[in-house]
Amino acid sequence: MQFAPVATLPVRLLDRGRAVWPGALVCAAIAAIATGIGALAPLLGSAIPAVVLGVAVACIRRPGPRLAPGVGYAGKFVLQCAVVLLGAQLSLASIAAVGLESLPVMLVSLAVCLLAAWALGRALGVDRDIRTLIGVGTGICGASAIAAIAPVIKARSADISYAVSTVFLFNVLAVLAFPAVGHALGMSPRAFGLFAGTAVNDTSSVVAAASVYSASALGFAVVVKLVRTLMIIPISVGLAVVEARRDGEGGRMTPARLVRLVPWFLIGFLVVATIRSSGALPDGAVAAATQLSVFLVAMALAGIGMSTDLRAIRAAGFRPLLLGGALSLLVAATTLATMALTGRLG
Repeated sequence: MQFAPVATLPVRLLDRGRAVWPGALVCAAIAAIATGIGALAPLLGSAIPAVVLGVAVACIRRPGPRLAPGVGYAGKFVLQCAVVLLGAQLSLASIAAVGLESLPVMLVSLAVCLLAAWALGRALGVDRDIRTLIGVGTGICGASAIAAIAPVIKARSADISYAVSTVFLFNVLAVLAFPAVGHALGMSPRAFGLFAGTAVNDTSSVVAAASVYSASALGFAVVVKLVRTLMIIPISVGLAVVEARRDGEGGRMTPARLVRLVPWFLIGFLVVATIRSSGALPDGAVAAATQLSVFLVAMALAGIGMSTDLRAIRAAGFRPLLLGGALSLLVAATTLATMALTGRLG
């Protein structure tokens, strides 16, 4: 298992602290501003403002030797720590309660999304990493999934920025369109909660869409959304195996080798989720961990934004945006179709 980043953290902080803190402090300041923006505009959240502000800073002046180490640290290790803390939002009891009602719909929509991301992305000529990030961001949980997958596939900062921005755009459109779709189809609050929790990927957008529809739809939608977060684990492990083979580390996949491929921060994610489920974490600690994870994601995305190569984004063109739109429509349509076939649409 890849525990080296945690095991060597004290030594690395002592050895590199002087080099890291200036850039990390700038990223934290940007994250604080983005958090304030997110508090004023909950639908916007803090992730997009953090990326945008980071890119704006990079446009004015790209990080030099003094800031670059800390900016890179924020974009990688801080990002991994944020993923660990995301586990505090999950309760295994809630997952069991959701059970068969949501899992078939969720798994079908996820499978269709990932297959379409691969096939349509290739047809459009979208870079492999961008289509992977947009696919998992659309199919699982937006910026959080992108944050978890990016270090596994060693994605570039430009690809991460593009993917986060693309997924966010269609989140906003879903918040505006989904309540109207739900009312047109005569969905019950529970049915709409399943629809929104499965087909809208970012937590804040799920909350916004469900709240607009009805207060009673909100609780179920959030639980479904958090269950979707669990899909980060198998997808990340699968991608880690694929990356190992692409890097020339092919061969028979033994259990021991598979365990070594699991990123350390995903193990941490599961551990935190298990502790949360045991009831050992008081509500205040869960709330604090959730808020801290949101801040660390903003801090990491600020670093990613500051590291972004705008020329690479311009070179990518409009095709990734087209891919994101197609996947969002496909996930919504697949969710509705599966709900209808399983008798959960009413």
